[in-house]
Amino acid sequence: MQSVIISILEFLNTSMKEPQPYASFSKGWFHYLSLALFVVVTIIIIRSMRHMNKQQLNRFLIGFSVVLLTFEVYKQIIFTYQAGGSYQWYAFPFQFCSTPMYIALIAGFAKNTRIRDSLIAFLGTFGLFAGLAVMLYPETVFITTVGINIQTMVHHGGMAAVGIALLATQIKHSWSSILKGVIVFSILVTIAILMNTVFNTWIEQGTFNMFFINPRFENGIPILSIFQPLVSPLIFDIIYVVGFSLVASLMMGISVMLRVMFKAKIKTILQHS
Repeated sequence: MQSVIISILEFLNTSMKEPQPYASFSKGWFHYLSLALFVVVTIIIIRSMRHMNKQQLNRFLIGFSVVLLTFEVYKQIIFTYQAGGSYQWYAFPFQFCSTPMYIALIAGFAKNTRIRDSLIAFLGTFGLFAGLAVMLYPETVFITTVGINIQTMVHHGGMAAVGIALLATQIKHSWSSILKGVIVFSILVTIAILMNTVFNTWIEQGTFNMFFINPRFENGIPILSIFQPLVSPLIFDIIYVVGFSLVASLMMGISVMLRVMFKAKIKTILQHS
């Protein structure tokens, strides 16, 4: 039985050359393929989501979450296996990019309309930005393990595709939607702070930097990393929330702009037909 388990783990641990984003096709084909599939999947989800009722959307969100959680379980197993059975705290699944798989699951089961709308607003703004950022700039996510590279692209590509579809079909383009997303994000950041505090107080071994805001470790996020050594942890956390809230608002703004441009184009075509 043990040999069978090891054989399965070795299969799941299959190696490949580390993909190089935006390199020649021979080096970057995996990223290019991922981007192409992302575009196709996004179009399919948008077309499907336009006709979904509440129950169908709930089932979709639950299914989406189950897919991401399944891949996440695989990632945790492989990282632990690669480390000789020692759990890797740095990979604990509560980073910013990890949260959509939990939020989608909660949204799918939520009975309270306000809570559900807030969770969906988070997925269509904050979740969209996080997924899209990695898909377009995956410099630090690719490794030599085939399954992990697939997991990374499925996870972040799924976040971006679902976020775009929700923003295009389900979310009201208003400041109230942004505020709802900010509230959810602020709660998640608070949970991350508490988890970092617990780790720093009682565990201390390994790297545990949820949301990359643990004051014990450096924040490697562009722009935000400039502020960390200059301000107190509390002020940095506030800057963190405000910064990501701004980019989430940008996602909403771009969506509004594209919708206006699209309507204007349709109107022009009809006038000249």
